[in-house]
Amino acid sequence: MNRLSAEKRAKVIGALVEGNSINATCRMLGAGKHTVLRLLEDAGNVCAKFHDRYVRNLRVRRLQCDEIWSFVGAKAKNVMPDREPEGWGDVWTWTAIHADTKLCVSWLVGGRDAGWAYDFMRDTAERIHGRVQLTTDAHRAYLTAVEGAFGCDVDYAQLQKIYGAPTDAEQRRYSPAKCIGTDMKVVSGDPDPDHVSTSYVERQNLSMRMGMRRFTRLTNGFSKKFENHAHQIAVYFMHYNFCRVHKTLRVTPAMEAGLTDHVWTLEELCSLIPEENPIQRIDKELMKKAAGRTIWKAYDKGESGFYSIS
Repeated sequence: MNRLSAEKRAKVIGALVEGNSINATCRMLGAGKHTVLRLLEDAGNVCAKFHDRYVRNLRVRRLQCDEIWSFVGAKAKNVMPDREPEGWGDVWTWTAIHADTKLCVSWLVGGRDAGWAYDFMRDTAERIHGRVQLTTDAHRAYLTAVEGAFGCDVDYAQLQKIYGAPTDAEQRRYSPAKCIGTDMKVVSGDPDPDHVSTSYVERQNLSMRMGMRRFTRLTNGFSKKFENHAHQIAVYFMHYNFCRVHKTLRVTPAMEAGLTDHVWTLEELCSLIPEENPIQRIDKELMKKAAGRTIWKAYDKGESGFYSIS
């Protein structure tokens, strides 16, 4: 593989986290496609491992969780049986956002059933110190997942949006019906009604669609491989937490949360990638089956770094 200079690696990562596709990045910077993909793989692995190791022991008062849909290869209804083992089909990205610092506390890439919900909430709970007020949407999988991960040490409420009847307008195929209200349900503890909201995490979903070409709807920019999809998400959240200044906070979420004392540059992010011995590539023999979907795990000298938790 051609080794890019530190400056060019930073430019490649910068292009990818600003919403450019792999092919567009290659054309803009004159880099080979396989070189860009290998860099994305190295960066994705090291970013996931860094987040897992250092984004912990957080003091979080208000937490918002949600999941966002995308797909790999084809939508689930169009996937051929021989493609399912490769991870094709619908993919959901679960995210937990600290409402005060806007920090992404945890994320998970996988399915949307109760097993995935529990894995996501368990990982989130392990990163938080103290009691927290949690708000999610009305997805039923959260009910048992939150109880199993947090027990009684949580003030938990669900916020369900109420939509009006669909219209006959042509755009109904691409847009949801108009939201006409919300319904709040207290599940456990004593959550403050004034702070029961999912606005910040839903705004984060929009940022993900704007910042990653793979999430853009109604285009051919969707992910073709599950592992590339996971690598991009890991790099995106590392950049979001440590490199990107939040307009409201005027600092990065990691600075606001006390995880760092400065805005990271892209060169600093890329410096995490080993120069001589890049992280070992994902071994397809290590694929596991869980919840009817494929989980990919990356291994580095016998230690597992992950995008999804098993």
